[in-house]
Amino acid sequence: MPRTKTLHAIFDGDVLRPEEAADLEPNARYLITIKRKEETGKQSLWDILSKFSGKVEGPKDWSKEHDHYLYGIPKREKRRTA
Repeated sequence: MPRTKTLHAIFDGDVLRPEEAADLEPNARYLITIKRKEETGKQSLWDILSKFSGKVEGPKDWSKEHDHYLYGIPKREKRRTA
């Protein structure tokens, strides 16, 4: 019956080195699946989200007049005075 074992290892550029004792049978063949372990606890949620965010330059009234800039609808300020 196959036994599954999860090991954490570090790749030094040549060899994968287990971080703890492997407890494997010497000279036996093994199938290895590699999945990168993301470091946790070093970044806040905001640090992670900031990688996907950016700053868009635009007019000062962009948030109030987005329909005007997106769809060409007359500006709200002009509609109120008309």
